[in-house]
Order: sequence, then C-alpha cells, then structure tokens
Amino acid sequence: MADLDDLRRTAGGLPGSEERATTGGAAWFVRGKLYAWECHPWPSIPDDIRAIIARELVVGVKVADRVDALALVEMAPDVFLRTTTPWSEPKVAFRMSGIDDDHLAELVTEAWRVQAPKYLRRELDDGS
Repeated sequence: MADLDDLRRTAGGLPGSEERATTGGAAWFVRGKLYAWECHPWPSIPDDIRAIIARELVVGVKVADRVDALALVEMAPDVFLRTTTPWSEPKVAFRMSGIDDDHLAELVTEAWRVQAPKYLRRELDDGS
C-alpha cells in the first residue's frame, strides 16, 4: 500500500515538480499546473464519495482524457472513484490503500506528463 511519502518521493524526482500546501492538503504542480493532489471532502462532492474521502486517504491525478479516467474506474471500481466534481477535468481519484508503489509511480508520472511542458518531458526521458 502506497502513502503520501511514496507520492512525495515520486513527484520529487520529476523535473520542475513542486509540492504546495493547499486548503485541501498537499498538491503537486509542474510549471504552475496542478497534476496530483490530496482529496478533501468538500461539500460539492457527492455524499457517497465524500464519505470515502473523509474516512481514508484519496488522491486525485490529471489524466490525458476522460476515456482514460473511465477505463481506470471500470478496471478497478473498488480503488478508482467516479468523478468527484466536474471541475478540472479530466482527472481520476483513487484510494491510496488500493494502490501499490509501482502503480502509484505510473499514475503520478503520467499525470505529470499531461501537465508538463515538452522540454521537461524531454528532460525526464533523456535522464532515463
């Protein structure tokens, strides 16, 4: 099971990534664009999902398009939550308790790629 320290480790290794404290918890940005965040049980979130977020650690990440988010939810509905709010689409939220370290690294890195400018993506790829 992954935790926020695992997310911090992965995000910290991505070029141009920075962590910021927000009113909802920790969030990660690349060049000012949000790509991963700790979910908070805001009143605008549907009641059933808000209850999950209030009970356990849930993280949201940007995805390339809405189809990718839907595929993850269909693949593992016990881990990936349906859309929490219509804002900042496309995105997907997931229970950290259902994610292993490798899958977390993949989700966070892909979210970073969605938001990162081309020169930073090239920097990451050249460093691999």
